[in-house]
Amino acid sequence: MKISCKTLLALAVAQTVFAQASVAQDAQSEVESDSDVIVVTATKKANAENVQDVPLAVTAFNERSLEMLQVRDLASLSYSAPNISLDQVGTTRGVANFAVRGLGINSGIPSVEPTVGVFVDGVYMGINNGVSLDLFDIDSIELLRGPQGILFGRNTTGGAVLINSGNPTSTFKGKAKISFDGPIDSGRGNGNLTMQGGISGPLVTDILNFKLAGFHNKDRGYFRNSFNGSRHGLASTTILRGGLELKPTSGVSMNAKLEYFDSNGDGPAAQNHGIFARDSFDFSINQRGNYSAKSWFGTLRTDIDTAFGDGKITNIFGYRTYNGTTLADIDSTPNTAFHSPTKLEQSQKSNELRYAGSFGAFDLTTGGYWFSQDVAYDEARFIGANSFYGGGKQDHSVYGLFAQADVNFGQAITLSAGVRWSQEDKDAAVTYVRPRAPCSVIAATCPTSGTNPSVAGESNGFTDKRSWSSLTPKVGLQYRLGGSSQLYAHWTRGFRSGGYNFRITAPAAFEAISLANGSFAFDEEKVDSFEGGLKLQSEDRKATLNTAAYLTKVGNMQREVNQSSATSGVAQSIFNTADATIWGLELEGRYALLSNLRATANLGYTNASYDKVRFNISGDAAGLIDAVDLALKLPRAPELTWGVGMMHDWALSGAASINSRINFQHRDRFAYTDNNFGWIPKVDQLDASIGWDSGSGISVTLYGKNLLDETSFGGDTQIPFGGALSDGTNVPFEIRPAAGTFSPLNKGRVVGLEAAISF
Repeated sequence: MKISCKTLLALAVAQTVFAQASVAQDAQSEVESDSDVIVVTATKKANAENVQDVPLAVTAFNERSLEMLQVRDLASLSYSAPNISLDQVGTTRGVANFAVRGLGINSGIPSVEPTVGVFVDGVYMGINNGVSLDLFDIDSIELLRGPQGILFGRNTTGGAVLINSGNPTSTFKGKAKISFDGPIDSGRGNGNLTMQGGISGPLVTDILNFKLAGFHNKDRGYFRNSFNGSRHGLASTTILRGGLELKPTSGVSMNAKLEYFDSNGDGPAAQNHGIFARDSFDFSINQRGNYSAKSWFGTLRTDIDTAFGDGKITNIFGYRTYNGTTLADIDSTPNTAFHSPTKLEQSQKSNELRYAGSFGAFDLTTGGYWFSQDVAYDEARFIGANSFYGGGKQDHSVYGLFAQADVNFGQAITLSAGVRWSQEDKDAAVTYVRPRAPCSVIAATCPTSGTNPSVAGESNGFTDKRSWSSLTPKVGLQYRLGGSSQLYAHWTRGFRSGGYNFRITAPAAFEAISLANGSFAFDEEKVDSFEGGLKLQSEDRKATLNTAAYLTKVGNMQREVNQSSATSGVAQSIFNTADATIWGLELEGRYALLSNLRATANLGYTNASYDKVRFNISGDAAGLIDAVDLALKLPRAPELTWGVGMMHDWALSGAASINSRINFQHRDRFAYTDNNFGWIPKVDQLDASIGWDSGSGISVTLYGKNLLDETSFGGDTQIPFGGALSDGTNVPFEIRPAAGTFSPLNKGRVVGLEAAISF
C-alpha cells in the first residue's frame, strides 16, 4: 500500500472521531474496570489529580495503557503524543535526546544539559546517559509539554518526563511476563527475549510492605552488518529493584527503593548516507564497537499528613551512580578512519522538601531543593595516524526555593502564581580533545594548562568556575466549565543551565570566541512561554477533547554546532547562537463509538524560526552572520505530528475477553544539525496488537511495532568519510549531503508474542 493511500485512510478515520486523543487517556468498555480516570502528580499537590482537571498540557499513561502500547522504553512514546520526540542519541545506547515543542538537543556530550528533564520517582536525572533504556514495573508516565520551571526547576524549558515506578502494596500481588520479538526478515537479524516479574505484599500487616522485581533482556541483534555478514545490535540488560514501605503511624509513610542496572552490547549500527540510501537498513562497518553501563539508583520518600492546612509534607532524597564505556565506528565505513572510545563516571545526590496544603480558597505548594553531582568524562579519537585524547570533569551544585499559590474564586475561577529562585554553581576542568600522548581526565593524567607538545602553539585546556542565579515566575488563570471541562491560560519563564563543553576539538576557534565573551562557559538559555488550552469531556465520559496553543520566545539559545572536519572528524562547538520564536497547536481526544470500541487521534503543529542570529550557524566559507543563517530551520522541530487509533474489547464467556488496538502516527522530517546539512526523515509508525485475557490473571498478546518497516535514525552528523550514494539518484542536498554521515539506525519492523500471568 502506498503511503499516500495510508495517509488518506488515516485522515478518513480521523474525520469520524469526535475528538482528538492519546491512547493514554482511553475510555473503558463495560468489560473493564473503571480505570479510565488517570491521575497525575505534575502539580505536586497533596493528592494526585485527574489529568482532565489540571491546567497543563500533559499526556499521561497508567500501567494498563503502557501494557497495551507494549512500551519497552521511553522512545516508544514518541509515537503516542503530539509535538514530542523521545529519541535516543544513537551514538550510545540509552542516551536521551529528547525534544518537546521544538526545544531539544542533538548531543551525547555528558556536560550538555537537556531541555526536557527526566524525573524518576521524583528524582531528577543529572545526565542523559542511561535514561532511555528498558522500562518495567511502571505505575505511570507523565509527559508534560511546555516549561516546568516552577515545580521542577532548570532544564525543563521544553517539558518534563515523570516516571513513577511501582510501589509496595498492602496486599500480596505478583506478575510475570515473557516476550519474544524480532524482524520477520530472518536475513536482517535475530530475535529479542525479555523476561520480567515481581512480587509485592505485606511483611507486617498495615505497617511494613515490600516489593521485589527483576528484568532481563537478551537481544540477539536486529541488524545485519554487510561488512562481514554478522548480526549487529546484540545487547544484554539486567535490572533488579527492591522496595520497602513503612507506615509507623497513621498519616506517616516512608517508601524506599533501590535499583541495580547492568547493560552491555554492541556499538551503534551506523549507516553512512554517502554510501547507502537512507530508506534502507544497510550499513557496513569494520569496528563492531561496544557499550557497557552500570548504575545504582536509590530513593527515599517520606510523606507526613498534617492538620495544618489539611496538607502533606513530602521529602524525597535521591542517589545515583553511573559508570559507562563505549566504542563506536564513527566513520561508518568498512575502513579504519574514525573510531572513538569513551568513558563516563557520574554520581549525584539530591533532596527536595516540600509542603502542600489548602486554606479555604487558598492552595499552597512550597519547598526547597538541593542537587549535587560529579561528572568525569574521557574521550579518545583514532583518526588516521593521529590519536586524540581529552574530556572534562565538573563539580555541579544547585540550590532552589519555590512556591506556587492557587486562589479559588468560587467554584469556577482559579488564579495561580508562583516563583522559583535557583542558584547553580559549576567548577570544571577541560582538556581539549586533540592529538596528544594517551591520558585520562578521570584518572587526572590529562593536562588542563600549558601548551600541547603535539600541536605547536596550542594550549592544553582550562579550569574555570561559574555561577548562575535566576528567578522563574509563572502566572495562570483557570476557568472551570463544569464536570471535567475547563479553559486555562498561563505565562511562565524557564531556564536551561549554562555550562562547559567536554568535547572541544577546535580550541583556537573556541578560545577566540571565549576571549570575546570573557568566559570559557556558554551562558544559560531563557524561555518565555505563553499557553492557552481547552479541555472538554462529556458527562458520560464518552468524548474528550483537549487542545492547547502556545507561543515560546527563546533567548540566548544554546546549540551544539556540528561541522565536518578533516582534522578531527567532527568539530562540535557549543555556543549561545540565536534568539527564536516557536509557536504551535496541539489536540488530543477520544470518542467511544460503542461501549467496547474507541477511536483516538492526536495532532501537533510547530512553527519555529530564528529572530536574531549571533553566530555563523550555516558554517559557510564567508563566515558571515546573514540572511542564510536566519533562513535555516531550527533543529529538532518537526512541523507536523499526527496520529489516529482504534481500540476494541470483545467479551467472551465468563470473564475472558479479546482486546485489540491499532495506532498510526506520523512525524514530519526535521533538521538535525544547525547548519541543516543533517536531517531526520519523516516517519510513519504503525503499531498493532491483539490479545486474549482469561479474566483470571493469564493473558497472551500478539503485537507488532513499526509494521510499515520505516527507517529512522538517532542522528545525522556530517563526517569527511564516505563517497557518493550507490544508487546515484539526484535528490536535494539536504536529503543527501555530498560528504558522508554518521547516522545510527533504529529498529524497523518488529513482531512479537507476549505471555503474562498475574495473581
